[in-house]
Amino acid sequence: MTGGARASANPVPLPQSAVARPPGHRDARGRVPDWEVLYFQPLGQSTHHRSPSRLKTPALLAWSHRCSAGFTLRGEYSTPSGKPVLHFLHGNGYCGRTYWPMLQILQTDFDIVISDMQGHGDTDHGGRFHGWNRTAELALEAWRAQSDCFGTVAQFAVGHSFGGVITALMLAQAPAQFRRAVLLDPVLFTPLMIGAMALSDVVGLYQRNTLARKARERRRHWPDRAAAYANLHERGMFKGWTVEALQAYVDYALKDRAEGGVELKCRPSREAEIFGSFPRRLWTSLAKVRTPVNVEYGAQTYPFVASAVQRWRSINPLIGAEQVPGGHCFMQQDPPAAARRIKAFLLE
Repeated sequence: MTGGARASANPVPLPQSAVARPPGHRDARGRVPDWEVLYFQPLGQSTHHRSPSRLKTPALLAWSHRCSAGFTLRGEYSTPSGKPVLHFLHGNGYCGRTYWPMLQILQTDFDIVISDMQGHGDTDHGGRFHGWNRTAELALEAWRAQSDCFGTVAQFAVGHSFGGVITALMLAQAPAQFRRAVLLDPVLFTPLMIGAMALSDVVGLYQRNTLARKARERRRHWPDRAAAYANLHERGMFKGWTVEALQAYVDYALKDRAEGGVELKCRPSREAEIFGSFPRRLWTSLAKVRTPVNVEYGAQTYPFVASAVQRWRSINPLIGAEQVPGGHCFMQQDPPAAARRIKAFLLE
């Protein structure tokens, strides 16, 4: 694993609440924790690769949770400080640290928890993709297993794209878990689209859609990170990304190969599985959300997003929406602006 998989030579002292306990340790409520701190280090100081990026690198702790689906979810979080805590979920094919240019700004006002979903980042591939709805259940399960270390502070949720939809499903499953949420260009499929997807799925065609096909054909490895950066710069989904955002992707969404070079942490086949599937009972779930939500969507995003967001607003008075400059990854094109809007809504 890269970008945080080995211990630092100069580890940051952990607060008493964050230190991993020996087996059998019980917390203040008499419960045996089912998660543990695996490792921690100042970010960007992996023994595999020293990042050339200019991002600030405060210490994060790493967490793991052996989930009920039989694989291990992983992520990172900032040392609990008493600030409100923000739970973040990434888009398909990325990992949470890809968004570090935005998250590092938010860390001024929030403690941050980064969760990497099945087959992304350092989380296990976990066999077959367990589906959107089950992914939301597992993300919520992992969050509940670790959130006690933050005490009684306010809990907020943010997610992008696939992670935005998963966050919405979490809100539906646990109405009292988060105080507020911001969804960044969530890929909310309209009812008409879902009907077509379901019909195509019955006859085995939906898994062959354009996005899934392109994901399967995606280049997977490069000679080194510099070559990966040069190859991806201003191409496809990375068009318009800041230098820091693309560098974060290259630093943390890639891993070293045993035979040399680097490769994607998220297998193209997993990305394709997600693109070739869809959430079940999506609109029933969206109607159940009882958490104030602000949805931000890019002016140049997928055509269906704006209409789906407006439909959600029409059936749920707790949903707000804002069109912002940029495309589907607008938060990677202008991280400071995205961070300002998120802070303004969550803390208003």
